[in-house]
Amino acid sequence: MAERSSVADLAASLRSELDRYSPGGKLPSSRALVERFRASPVTVSRALAVLAAEGLVVTRPGIGAFRAEPRRPHDALAPRGDTSWQEVALSADPSADQAPRSVDASGVTTTLDVPPPGVLELNGGYLPPGLQPEKALAAALARAGRRPGAWRRPPLEGVEELRDWFAREIGGPSVGSAGAAGRHGTVTAEDVLITSGGQAALTTALRALAPPGAPVLVESPTYPGMLAAARASGLRPVPVPVEPAGVRPDLLADAFRASGARVFVCQPLFQNPTGAVLAPDRRSEVLRVAREAGAFIVEDDFARHLAHEDAGALPPALRAEDPDGVVVHVRSLTKITSPSLRVGALAASGPVLERLRAIQIVDSFFVPRPLQEAALELVGAPAWSRHLRTVAAELRTRRELMVTALASELPALRLDHAPRGGYHLWLRLPDGTDEGALSAAALRAGVAVAPGRAYFAAEPPAPHLRLTFAPAAAEGDIVEGVRRLRTACAEVLTG
Repeated sequence: MAERSSVADLAASLRSELDRYSPGGKLPSSRALVERFRASPVTVSRALAVLAAEGLVVTRPGIGAFRAEPRRPHDALAPRGDTSWQEVALSADPSADQAPRSVDASGVTTTLDVPPPGVLELNGGYLPPGLQPEKALAAALARAGRRPGAWRRPPLEGVEELRDWFAREIGGPSVGSAGAAGRHGTVTAEDVLITSGGQAALTTALRALAPPGAPVLVESPTYPGMLAAARASGLRPVPVPVEPAGVRPDLLADAFRASGARVFVCQPLFQNPTGAVLAPDRRSEVLRVAREAGAFIVEDDFARHLAHEDAGALPPALRAEDPDGVVVHVRSLTKITSPSLRVGALAASGPVLERLRAIQIVDSFFVPRPLQEAALELVGAPAWSRHLRTVAAELRTRRELMVTALASELPALRLDHAPRGGYHLWLRLPDGTDEGALSAAALRAGVAVAPGRAYFAAEPPAPHLRLTFAPAAAEGDIVEGVRRLRTACAEVLTG
């Protein structure tokens, strides 16, 4: 508590002196502030983070802190028209038998927004720049731009070679001694559509498989981006509880019968946010339950390339064990490479494939060919396998660091499962904890975290917090982030 008080005192002192500097003017260096106020470097860093979060200063790593430009008052803006009519237009419900459409991206922006300067990121969903294969990506993009036809219009379904690569990844070994041309397990290149990343693939699948107003079964808790996409399409998410071994087939069957749903969205491998892996004895049962219900399974295989060094052999995709077209598979290269390499794939068979193709064409025409060619160059280069090994080792190290730090600093936050894949830990908070108050206090303490409420389609059974160890710029930031979270917990849990 004394440290938190000293941070607040220093922030107040610096705040009172900001008028000495012109907008854009540089503040004294951190070393000078340490000497002047006899404070620790950590206290100075946190005090500057507080002012940055308030929009009063801007910090530039390696350069210094500067007074922020003043925000323009509302009365200085150009006069606005009367937009109140939009409330009526946007809330109109032309069909009473359909669920009202809502568009709430707050659960997604929590993990997409860049934290204020000085705030450590334990809530994001991407690798930090130091773990992204930036050199390999730059080289791949340069080579792709020189490929013959790289800037021409691509096939609407995607570049053939890239579709074939995804088919190999999803379907497993080729069939037969020589392998049928383009066939890999139960997946062929003709079953694959190239998409603009995993989120676009999920949105396309939801729109293709369920009409507005229809129920869709989802894991509980689950990925907020999928919930937002479903609701934006007018669908009604219906939760099915997730255990460490994945969903229970009997509960899934009950949910199909009770809701009449014809779609189930799941993440069988290192589920977000729990890290659950669908148990071997449940895989065939989940497929059977969906088949008997006449329903599709949307398999979001987002973490396939995020297995840790000690994960062991991974189970195949559900799509690889499904010859009947029950599974619509989603795969993406974005998580393992860069937020800006938005290249993914949908794999499906039967009449649904044409509907998926049609919806994607209507929405976006096609994925830019240079991006597809760059993805091909990247996964075909020797640097690709090295990158996968590097990330697997680093994610294991980061997971162990965070688990150890939590056990030492925050034993009151219960961790039931530390998955050996993905980049997140799902923490159970003490009963009665206000997640919003805790996340706000964490931000004031200089660390960004994700409240658990957004991961539930219905009322959550308990308060939770999701912490991620991938986006931290350095391993030390993980330990420091947990320490800052301890400061927030001391304020909220005992305040």
